[in-house]
Amino acid sequence: MTHRPISSLALLGLCLVATIGAAPVAPKPSERNDYAKASFTAPLSEGLRHFYARDFKSAQADFNRALLVVPDNTLAISFLNAAAAQQQGELDVLTNVEEDAVSGAPKNYINHVRLAFSYLFESASGRDRSQDARDELNLAVTLEPEAQAAHVGLGIMRFNDRSANRAKTELLAALRVDPSNVLAREYLGQLYQTDLRDPERGLQYVIDVPNLVPAYADIQFHIGSLLSDLGQPDAAIGYLKKGIALDADHVGEAGQHGYTLIARIYITQHKLKEATAVLNTAVDADVDAIYARTLLAKIKNGDYDASPAPSGT
Repeated sequence: MTHRPISSLALLGLCLVATIGAAPVAPKPSERNDYAKASFTAPLSEGLRHFYARDFKSAQADFNRALLVVPDNTLAISFLNAAAAQQQGELDVLTNVEEDAVSGAPKNYINHVRLAFSYLFESASGRDRSQDARDELNLAVTLEPEAQAAHVGLGIMRFNDRSANRAKTELLAALRVDPSNVLAREYLGQLYQTDLRDPERGLQYVIDVPNLVPAYADIQFHIGSLLSDLGQPDAAIGYLKKGIALDADHVGEAGQHGYTLIARIYITQHKLKEATAVLNTAVDADVDAIYARTLLAKIKNGDYDASPAPSGT
């Protein structure tokens, strides 16, 4: 997933303290439909486009604009932190801003959620702030028991702890309040695929996410992976290629691992020529290159059959 320079992005963050500290209000559950708001989806889409193009400074500004409209949307919060984490010192700046917001409005659950997510990203970047994140999320739930964003954060932490049932409980609690919560759906898809061994159920949670967030490359990768597990290789390859196209600069999972997953599908189809071409593309782009070279060596050594075994054998 330290430095503390005062950059132009830091100044932008400091300007947002007043907004964050002024106790932003989340939509009511009965009104919840974040992705029906053009004022939210437009900056979110721009942020994703900038993020996948490695223009992280612009992306962070875009996600901040989106969060001014829906301050507790967990996908936007996560990408805000991801963009900050890609810039030296900016995650520290963001965390400092959010710590100030909590101090200024300690009873506002959104401030605690935003700080918790920053702590999670700091943990992923090498500083263990997981207990701090858990404390903030638990406090957010105490303040707002139906707080979907806090339940998503706790679900992610349970997922990372490999506590499948507790993760599912938290993520489903979030969806009861916010049925279109993209991050909850994404993690439930992964949970059912990896821990609960039910990719068909996992696919149900993520299959319509591209309709909500068309520019989200990584969800295309997850759908492709689930379809591959379900024995639908052609459909899987279509989603994986779409993810790679959206993540052309190889920032996220789609751009980093899409090529090798496509190659593995081709190998299972005994299409070794096609697999070789995709793996060479991965090597040339320097994405998942070690694994790509391993697969290429196996193909060259004849470890994979070039044609399916005859029926009845």
